[in-house]
Amino acid sequence: MAPIDDAVEDLKSRDSGEHFTLAEVAKKYQVNRSTLGRRWRGVTASREDGYLNQEALNQQQELELIQYIMRLTERGLSRTREIIRDFSSKIAHRQLSDRWVSRFITRHQIHLISQWTTAMDHTRHLADSESKYRLYFELLHRKITEYHLEARDIYNMDEKGFLIGLIGRSKRIFSRRQWEKKEVRASLQDGSREFLTVLACCCADGSSLPPALIYAAKKGAIRSS
Repeated sequence: MAPIDDAVEDLKSRDSGEHFTLAEVAKKYQVNRSTLGRRWRGVTASREDGYLNQEALNQQQELELIQYIMRLTERGLSRTREIIRDFSSKIAHRQLSDRWVSRFITRHQIHLISQWTTAMDHTRHLADSESKYRLYFELLHRKITEYHLEARDIYNMDEKGFLIGLIGRSKRIFSRRQWEKKEVRASLQDGSREFLTVLACCCADGSSLPPALIYAAKKGAIRSS
């Protein structure tokens, strides 16, 4: 690290209430006081930052990258920042940083947005549509009316699978238009993983049954919790 960078890091490490002068720090690292002052105020940048700020992708390449991200979003395959960084690095023929990804998203914030999301199984994604939800609740309402059902007669059971050792949330880059229209809120994951499953059963009157756990087990083996 160059002496001027050491001096800037020294200034950053000091407490806000600590008394010091730029002249003292400049003398300590044997750098020009005016140069240090400009760097500290952000007027000039280090050589590393200057290199990173150079155009990594041209305008056409960035436009194609945006379209690529938007196509993936439509398919429920939004990519992480790391994947976008590595993909862009291959196009640029040099390693780009996480800061480059942040600047790329900022430059194109009218099209892109970076958000935390949870994973969704592929089969659940296929069933996730407004028309199917509407048909389901219309059928449910007809059956409640037909059989004169009361709240105490209606139960809903659902299962929740926990992928052991797998992080469920990640930050991904989406098409801003689709995110803000709530057309997409999750990214797909492989549905073939083994789950520890919890079964929950709730009644429409507000009561519930004790949950049940289903563990992974070998064929013929029964495991109690």
